[in-house]
Amino acid sequence: MRWHGRGTGRPPAEPLWRCHRLWAPVGGDRGALDGAARLRFQGAARRSIRAHRPLRRPGYGRGTALGARLSVTAFKLARIEREEGPIALLTIDNGEDWTKPNVFGPEAFDSLEARLDELEAGDWVGMVLTGKPFVFCAGADIKRFVGVDPDAARAGSRAGHQLFGRIRELPYPTLAAVNGACLGGGVEIALHCDFRTISSGVRHFACPEVFLGLFPAWGGTQLAPRIAGPEAAIRFIVTNPLRQNRMLTGSEACDLGLVDVVLEPAEFLDDSIAFLFQRTRAGATGPRDSLSEGSGANDAIERARRQLDDSLHGATPAPYVALDLIEGASRWSIEEGYAAEEDAIAGLLPGRQAQASLYAFDLVERRAKRDVGKPDVETRPVRKVGIVGAGLMASQLATLFLRRLEVPIAIRDLDQEIVDRAIGSIHADLESQVQKGRYDEGKARFLGSLVTGGTTYDHFADCDLVLEAVFEEMSVKQQVFADVEAVVSPQCVLATNTSSLSITEMASELAHPERVVGLHFFNPVAVLPLVELIQTPDTDEVALATAWEVAKTLRKRPVLVKDAPAFVVNRVLTRMTTVLMDALENGNTVDETDEAILRLGLPMAPSVLLQMVGPRVANHVLHTLNESYPDRFPLSQTLANYAEGGDEIALRGDGRRTVEEIQAAALEAIADEVHHMLEEGVVASAEDIDTALLLGAGWPFFMGGVTKYLDQTGMSVRLFGQTLAETRAAAPA
Repeated sequence: MRWHGRGTGRPPAEPLWRCHRLWAPVGGDRGALDGAARLRFQGAARRSIRAHRPLRRPGYGRGTALGARLSVTAFKLARIEREEGPIALLTIDNGEDWTKPNVFGPEAFDSLEARLDELEAGDWVGMVLTGKPFVFCAGADIKRFVGVDPDAARAGSRAGHQLFGRIRELPYPTLAAVNGACLGGGVEIALHCDFRTISSGVRHFACPEVFLGLFPAWGGTQLAPRIAGPEAAIRFIVTNPLRQNRMLTGSEACDLGLVDVVLEPAEFLDDSIAFLFQRTRAGATGPRDSLSEGSGANDAIERARRQLDDSLHGATPAPYVALDLIEGASRWSIEEGYAAEEDAIAGLLPGRQAQASLYAFDLVERRAKRDVGKPDVETRPVRKVGIVGAGLMASQLATLFLRRLEVPIAIRDLDQEIVDRAIGSIHADLESQVQKGRYDEGKARFLGSLVTGGTTYDHFADCDLVLEAVFEEMSVKQQVFADVEAVVSPQCVLATNTSSLSITEMASELAHPERVVGLHFFNPVAVLPLVELIQTPDTDEVALATAWEVAKTLRKRPVLVKDAPAFVVNRVLTRMTTVLMDALENGNTVDETDEAILRLGLPMAPSVLLQMVGPRVANHVLHTLNESYPDRFPLSQTLANYAEGGDEIALRGDGRRTVEEIQAAALEAIADEVHHMLEEGVVASAEDIDTALLLGAGWPFFMGGVTKYLDQTGMSVRLFGQTLAETRAAAPA
């Protein structure tokens, strides 16, 4: 029997728990936590929790490749004697430091099962579940999900339900003390406890499964709506993952109703135990067994479903399945909800979208961080950076380099007024960081003082890296490099942000072409993490490695690309655009061409993307590619009209196609271009192309970039007789 009755608590119209902090009322009391909150354990009990004292430091879970398979995670049980009786302190710990998070796999579940036997048999008066310093739990070991069959998926979900359900049925009050990063299964085990505290230092609290083509299958879809209500559950489980996998801070998790109180890190564990006893003395209860019929679940579900249709067009099933399960929580018992999760995950996890998402996750969270292709040489220090150009893109780049490298920045343009405007925008950005609390005023002033600008190159002489971001015209860029080379040292790395031009040609007249590289950033610079790092036949390893390190210091993900027209992302997107322009010029509408691509689940309609990139830029890239590959990249009069500011579609035929035919033609064109890039050795493997599209164009995880999708659907085998993943063997090193 439970320590309290189910179905009790506040009326459905009220939130189950209010979100209190130490300085706010607790349990209706206007003061801080009572004296028990300040009680410090004596003797052996004090020593038993001493390992948790480092929790006073902030920054939980930062910089971690979450979900990686690491050392075996175990549940460690300690006994804390209190006046009320013995408390079970259950700590999730893999024996590693905070950079290697706890994850759940079969070994962790075996450990939990053994501890549950002790918890069910002991004389405990309460249980507190927490994590090792800085990390609560990063969820399941998702590497084990690759290639699973339906039976294994169902069994894995059922194992979590059985074990976490035993925590929920313990005959005394339980509390999850979320001391650090808490994701996926970590959230779900916490939801099975009666109460949840969270440290104010937590920056990662989320259920990201929908982002990975899955859903929380260890009770999350059933307990979140019971605890926080259906609208909060939808936002947390469905909406946030689809918004660039948005994660909550501790305070935000409390505001959403998923945790009961935010506590400061300094004495987090002690205060969490005090909170548990304070709430139980007050007669507070844990989660309800079911939602009221009047809880508003149906309206919230229907709104969310319409939003999914607008954004995803049914391209991936996971968010829809999650909504169905959240909706079911209003009428199912918890056991029925568990069974529904098990049935759903058995169908979803082995499916195309989930497996593509796992592949994409591995690319961007693991492979891209392994520096694939980076030369193993000593890099040059970069103590000052020059930016040639002061337009919008150049200003964004200067701001990024200043904030991340914190070195002097020299800016040059032809017009001093343009330079002054760029410097003003940088200062405005620094001021905004002060307003957001990220910088103090002293640091903002210091960084602002590092920026200089002018119309000559006199202040460039001591630069270690110069990046040009001027007009996309070869002669202009060649002149910039010639002028810069005349004033900088022979060791200074020269980089270009060109989107399509030949870097080899750009550097051909220089005395030291070996120090020239491409650093192609994507707009908006502050948001998109990709940098195409372009190597010419002349680029030496030191220059390449130095540029690579700079990109990483900028918190970007470099993908190594050989010098070729339009590199990777723009080449793929432009090939797709040629199909869409052909459809428009043969009688299709913009709505039809947009719909053909949006049905794939891409985040932005092609017509909107064209306006954001700029028709002039897109037409320039098309001309560059047409010069090298005229058969595959025919010029478009319609795009030329757009580039000149018009909106006229240049009709040239009556070959109108269905939306499905346009989509098929676009995919075949993309597949053909990817195959050409692999055969030409533009990149080393299909994985590089997928990484670039995921990080630079925002293509969805559930497509795995694009080559995974083409391989999964059989198109690459039909067109080329082998998968694009296998084509890597044909690409030169």
